[in-house]
Order: sequence, then structure tokens, then C-alpha cells
Amino acid sequence: MTRVAAIDCGTNSIRLLVADADPATGTLVELERRMTIVRLGQGVDRTGRLAPDALDRTFTACRDYAEAIKAHGAERIRFVATSASRDAENRDDFVRGVLDILGVEPEVITGDQEAEFSFTGATGELPGHEERLVVDIGGGSTEFVIGREHVEAARSVDIGCVRLTERHIRHDPPSAAELAAVRADVDAALDLAEETVPLRGARTLVGLAGSVTTVAGIALALDAYDSEAIHHSRISRDTVAKITRSLAASTHEERAAIPVMHPGRVDVIVSGALVLLAIMERVGAAEVIVSEHDILDGIAWSIA
Repeated sequence: MTRVAAIDCGTNSIRLLVADADPATGTLVELERRMTIVRLGQGVDRTGRLAPDALDRTFTACRDYAEAIKAHGAERIRFVATSASRDAENRDDFVRGVLDILGVEPEVITGDQEAEFSFTGATGELPGHEERLVVDIGGGSTEFVIGREHVEAARSVDIGCVRLTERHIRHDPPSAAELAAVRADVDAALDLAEETVPLRGARTLVGLAGSVTTVAGIALALDAYDSEAIHHSRISRDTVAKITRSLAASTHEERAAIPVMHPGRVDVIVSGALVLLAIMERVGAAEVIVSEHDILDGIAWSIA
């Protein structure tokens, strides 16, 4: 076994997985998994730069993760950065800060690489070898990847819960015009994704990341966030539509009162739910299989 530490730094959150990986048996034994909302992508869509406050929040989380990695004695670390740091003019400031704290340079990966990691992490435990469409709804981008045992096609498009919220939503609850603008952006991005990835009629739809897992937690009426209950749950399209309508009509305070809602998702969950619903409608999926295993697990396997 190799003890590895995988870090995924996205637009909205930074996450850590420390695990023992055994390539010979195909097992990944989780030791610790953490998630911190840092909103690294705050304002990037508008300014093209990482904000100083966002960098400070991210570096604070990195220091906490460095202590956890040291405590577990991880032998190898891989730090992957995605949408926000791809887009930022001052990403060198981010790279230097991470290198100073963790001793590894963050790899600013492409959307296609992100999709590959997500597919590996999400499908490793699923039985059978039928065609699967994996969608990873992030803060700044959404990745689409389709395949059976291996990736057959992948595409990343610039729709994410943070980017869409910052771009279009000004009122609480959002106005009908704002919701329509979000949906128009999503539909246009799905047209782009469909140029590369055949979305319609995929046999199995697998959904990843916080927007999807939060919608699942609401659907399951959980009293608190429960990863085990959410992992591999199946949520119908009708249920997703009902939850999306409810979230879109709710105030910030009402959304914050939902037991499974992380405080860092309250202001962006409407856009995230809209993305999920639009994907399900485009695919024609009756349900989505929700996975708590995602890009982090794929990164961990890539180290091992």
C-alpha cells in the first residue's frame, strides 16, 4: 500500500483525501476526507484575477491540510487546481503560495484532465460495464465524460454554480428573468458539450460535487449531511425539478435553514440545481446516481 494525499482546489471549495492505495487489489482505503469552502473563484469571471481575500482563505485551508497530511504520514502528495486558477491572470501568486505551504506545486489541469480524474473516481465502485455519463458540476465549470471501463469522450464547459450566480443573480429570491438568463447560459453550454460528448440517451447518469450531493441530501430529507446515505443514492428527475423550483423561490435565510446545506453553498445552490436539472432534461435521464467519490479519488489513484 502507498499512503497518498490528494488535494482538489476548485472555484468554490478545496478538498483533501488521505488514503491508502493498493493498485494490486484495486482498493482505496480512506483515512481522512475534508472539504473547506474558500471561494477561490470570487470575482474571477468579472476581473480575471484571484482576489487577495480569496487567496488568503485558500492558503489558510492549505496550512490546515498540511498538518493533517503530516499527521497521517502520507508518502506522496498531488495538488490539482481547476477552473478558477485556469482563468486567473495572477495564478502565479497562487502557485507560489501553495508551494511554500505544502512543498508541492499545484498542477493547473485542463478541463479534459479534470474529466478523466472525475470519471475514474466516480465509476471505480459501480458494478457492470454499461455506458455511463459522469457530470461534475463545479463552481466555475462542469465536466462531462462518457465511457464504459475507460473514457470515450470528455468536454469541460464554463458553467458552474459560482460563475452563473455572479454573472446573473442579483435578487433574493432570484427573479424570473435572472433564472431564465442562467438557464440560457446552461443550454448554450450543453450545446457546446454535445459537440464532443453524446449526451442524449446515456444509459446511466452519475452526478458529482456539492450541488448534486446537496440536492440529494434535500431529497432524502436528511437531518444533517450524511455522506454514507448520499453516496450512490438515486434521485429522480421529478424530484430534482421540485427541489429546484423550491430553492429558486426561497430566500437566503430559508435556504440556510435547510439541514444539509453548507453555509458556503447557500448563495450558489440555485444555479447548481438549475445546471443539474437542465442536464437531466437534455440527457433524458429519469434519475441521477449520486457519487461522493469523484475527482479526489481519481487523483489519489493517479498518485498510486
